[in-house]
Amino acid sequence: MKPAYNPSKISRVRMCGFRRRMRTAAGRAIISNRRRVGRKRLTVV
Repeated sequence: MKPAYNPSKISRVRMCGFRRRMRTAAGRAIISNRRRVGRKRLTVV
């Protein structure tokens, strides 16, 4: 059996990366909320 979780850095960046977030208004809202909370990391990648 192969492992259930097969991570791919490329797909992770494309879905959850900073530049992907900044494309949409909703994504920018996510980033600004995380900044306001004081998150050390704004996105997964």
